[in-house]
Amino acid sequence: MTKVKSLWPGVIVAVLVAVSAKFLSEHYATPAMLLALLLGIAVSFLSEDQKTAPGIAFAARTVLRLGVALLGARISLDLLMGLGGPLITLVVAGVVLTIGFGLLVGRFFGSRWRFSLLTAGSVAICGASAAMAIGAILPKDERSEERLIFTVVGVTVLSTVAMILYPILVGALNLDTAQAGVFLGGTIHDVAQVVGAGFSVSQETGETATLVKLIRVAMLAPVVLVASLVIRSMSVGTPGEGRPPLLPGFVIGFLVLAALNSAHVIPEALADWLGQASRWLLLIAIAAVGMKTNLKQVLSVGPAAIALIVVDTLFIAVFILGGILLMP
Repeated sequence: MTKVKSLWPGVIVAVLVAVSAKFLSEHYATPAMLLALLLGIAVSFLSEDQKTAPGIAFAARTVLRLGVALLGARISLDLLMGLGGPLITLVVAGVVLTIGFGLLVGRFFGSRWRFSLLTAGSVAICGASAAMAIGAILPKDERSEERLIFTVVGVTVLSTVAMILYPILVGALNLDTAQAGVFLGGTIHDVAQVVGAGFSVSQETGETATLVKLIRVAMLAPVVLVASLVIRSMSVGTPGEGRPPLLPGFVIGFLVLAALNSAHVIPEALADWLGQASRWLLLIAIAAVGMKTNLKQVLSVGPAAIALIVVDTLFIAVFILGGILLMP
């Protein structure tokens, strides 16, 4: 009970920031994740207050992992298989190759493997949500939170730009409904921007884009699992912490919920509610992460890091578009 009392002031602050961000996003057409992050940074002094610091740290870690776990309730094999084998293969290959490409070219931009994996994974899978999930399993150092914040801002901004530009590109290339949906869902980083871009083209394009995006979201668990196993085998981390767990708890939760939803055990109304809960928990978590951030240090990441995220984004766009155009 004493621990709960020590946590609630910081958690309440994170919730208030998240609610404010959601309100502003609905009235000013700005991504809620980005607003929560910026508002959190604006009140970062609260993370140094003894009353709110424990709860903010709890929200940035535990609430984050719970939000990622609940993403599994949005995954269903029935929906995914509806696209057919070739398109699923193309999208999955895009995720895997983008991560591999990011790790490979990261060294040319002066980035270490942690940042390269974080940026490539967020671009390849589902933007800010993927960045937070991957950041949760990476070995911690003094710049972990700065890299995470930079990546979340970067992929959110690029995703918003893509939401505006990609539908124009779809029209210029005369892509049909299915091709447009696969391109938008297979390349734009965040789910909200995929929905916005897809339905701005047509109802059918929006539905296809959302479905394709869910395939990329479904890749979150296997990517995090493989990364955890590799990191564990490398025994990387702060001395005395030991190796990370074989399978993070939030990945287990993600897989269990995805399996239950695929088996039609979870009622549709409950699955929708869990999806909404996931979005809110992730919003609260990113607000807390923002509160723990030193903005000056984040901005010191430099132009090479920006270039790396842009190059990763261009790679997956070119790969998916090429696959669509070459596919019979």
